Amino acid sequence: MQIALGRPNTDKVHQSKLSSRTRQRGHFGHSNPFFIPNSIPFLEGSPHHNQSKPYSPKFPTLMGSSAMVLDPKPSSEPPPFLPATKSDYLQGGFGGGSDAASDEDDLYSRLKSLQRQLEFIDIQEEYVKDEQKNLKRELLRAQEEVKRIQSVPLVIGQFMEMVDQNNGIVGSTTGSNYYVRILSTINRELLKPSASVALHRHSNALVDVLPPEADSSISLLSQSEKPDVTYNDIGGCDIQKQEIREAVELPLTHHELYKQIGIDPPRGVLLYGPPGTGKTMLAKAVANHTTAAFIRVVGSEFVQKYLGEGPRMVRDVFRLAKENAPAIIFIDEVDAIATARFDAQTGADREVQRILMELLNQMDGFDQTVNVKVIMATNRADTLDPALLRPGRLDRKIEFPLPDRRQKRLVCTAKMNLSDEVDLEDYVSRPDKISAAEIAAICQEAGMHAVRKNRYVILPKDFEKGYRTNVKKPDTDFEFYK
Repeated sequence: MQIALGRPNTDKVHQSKLSSRTRQRGHFGHSNPFFIPNSIPFLEGSPHHNQSKPYSPKFPTLMGSSAMVLDPKPSSEPPPFLPATKSDYLQGGFGGGSDAASDEDDLYSRLKSLQRQLEFIDIQEEYVKDEQKNLKRELLRAQEEVKRIQSVPLVIGQFMEMVDQNNGIVGSTTGSNYYVRILSTINRELLKPSASVALHRHSNALVDVLPPEADSSISLLSQSEKPDVTYNDIGGCDIQKQEIREAVELPLTHHELYKQIGIDPPRGVLLYGPPGTGKTMLAKAVANHTTAAFIRVVGSEFVQKYLGEGPRMVRDVFRLAKENAPAIIFIDEVDAIATARFDAQTGADREVQRILMELLNQMDGFDQTVNVKVIMATNRADTLDPALLRPGRLDRKIEFPLPDRRQKRLVCTAKMNLSDEVDLEDYVSRPDKISAAEIAAICQEAGMHAVRKNRYVILPKDFEKGYRTNVKKPDTDFEFYK
């Protein structure tokens, strides 16, 4: 039975009225109680509306019409047609009104319960939104407080030891050690010994951890910063080129060859020789040709004002190389920190010796650096410490002598606009011992003399003047050279 909400007993009342009317008027004037005349009007839209053939009721219709033919009294007025649904017959005709009313009451009570639950959920949602707004305001206040605490200027120090989760020992740049509190937002895993930290300027509380490269002057050469010097730009030095490629480039690119043979590749290379023979230039060519990270430092950079800064810089160099392995470290003028040790009497000498010991430990200590190669260059190999020169640290020592006649000829043939009258063999065959840098200076001086005369070609007299300027020493040297 289809029941509309809010009208609980409409069908039941209508059924009772219909039954009483049927008992008063009979069953349409026929003696057959199951006879249904064709003159009964059908409702608009029913399946039998406007049909001329006689109506043959089906069993459910006869069962539904049995309530209208209880009284055999004739009646001239047919009752209104009441279409019955399948649920009405399944519930026993129109007699299931009480069950429908109870179902309707259950639905109504369930609706009210769901409405109350919805109202409760709305209240909870409003409460959660308010709490979220309050938490956001508290978070913003906390972030502003952290920014205020970390505002510059700050004191730079070094972390020494972790006492507990909230306290630690740090050393400031003034040389004093402090027992300080640690900000709760700092990642404890970053607090390692010798890590650079920022301290509050008033309370000395540890408020931030600086990155390792923040206070270090060591940096990698990017691909765009690498020099454009190639091996072809270096005149001569064929043996030196081959040795440095075997000692530096080959172990980085074909390390498996050394494993198959069963030997360890060279770890360090020493380039030594007179000034101006191409040691630094060959290192530039290595930086240009290799894809490994290239770190260039000068030996004098490790000598710092405060104690312990030099060894820390050495550790930073090798740490940076390990993080970007494969890498090449080039230390120019290494004799500034690697001279032979002696009985030092001053603090500065002892600090230089500590730098050397840290360098020795990093090159061949407990931490092996397989993919890190070290190239050192110096003019005074005789002053270096024997511990640095031993095999295992500097395995390959490459000498750069003064150029011979063949190398002089290769150095002279630069990209210069020479006159046909210039005879380079005359200058190459001269017995003066000159370096490649002096040859380049002769060519540059000859070019400057031609520019001074507003000429676009270099004549023999330009070369002769450049040769006398750079090679021929004056008869009387300066007093401070004697």
